Amino acid sequence: MLAVFKKELLTYFTTSVGYIFMGVFLLISGILFTMGNIFGMDSDYATFLGGLIMIFLLVVPLLTMKIYSEEKRQKTDQLLMTAPQSTAGIVAGKFLAAVALFFMTLLITGLYPLFLSFHTRMDTAQIMGTYIGFFLLGISFISIGVYISSLTDSQAGAAILTFCVLIITWIVDFIGGFMPVSPLAGVIFALIITAMTAGWMYNATKNIPAAAIPVIIGVIIIAALYFINQDLFINLIAKTLSWFSLTKRFTDFPMGILKLNAVIYYLSFSGFFLFLTSQRIEKQRWS
Repeated sequence: MLAVFKKELLTYFTTSVGYIFMGVFLLISGILFTMGNIFGMDSDYATFLGGLIMIFLLVVPLLTMKIYSEEKRQKTDQLLMTAPQSTAGIVAGKFLAAVALFFMTLLITGLYPLFLSFHTRMDTAQIMGTYIGFFLLGISFISIGVYISSLTDSQAGAAILTFCVLIITWIVDFIGGFMPVSPLAGVIFALIITAMTAGWMYNATKNIPAAAIPVIIGVIIIAALYFINQDLFINLIAKTLSWFSLTKRFTDFPMGILKLNAVIYYLSFSGFFLFLTSQRIEKQRWS
């Protein structure tokens, strides 16, 4: 893992990717900070930092688009497949390299509140809470980008798809408001998810029994729960979609509130997409 991490981190600075990512993010954030906090004489730095989420959402595809797609395009992914390194170690190394570059960029923005502190009183707890939340949100964005990069050999395709998915996570609560709320709609949705899970299992294992068992168990559980308590399925679609709302759980951090469940959520979310990436790479390794 360490060797992959070093290689990937060095690649960011031997190519233009790292400089473009840091340059674009710091340029736009610097302009916004100057216009809003300095010229606008606004000392509310936490609100400014929260506003940078949209900028980060725009530049994450630049950071992650080449992680796997470039390896595939140049056929160097075969070297990784045959290397004496576990798939999980390879995925972790690439992911942590992207996170390290993001962290370094975030550290530079720490100069902004330091500058403000010379001119006004700053709420340190609030600023630290916002930075922690921004970092956790950022690694979740990156984990999505890493997974999508493993799906294609086109950097442009990976970047566009990553951007679209991140936009969806941004507006997913809004989308959920238009979903049907009836118990029957919830049951149908649960059955669709069960079928999709079975399809994923079959695609991963090519084993019909391994795919059929989750369907049978899932249908039995769904039917039992529906007859026991239909209310469990009310608004199930919106509730499920809200799990993917990354920005929703960020709102407490700018207030200096550090909730353990939000931290666990972001770490679990990142781990989930890294697991999917590992499964994808492992399948390619043996195909």
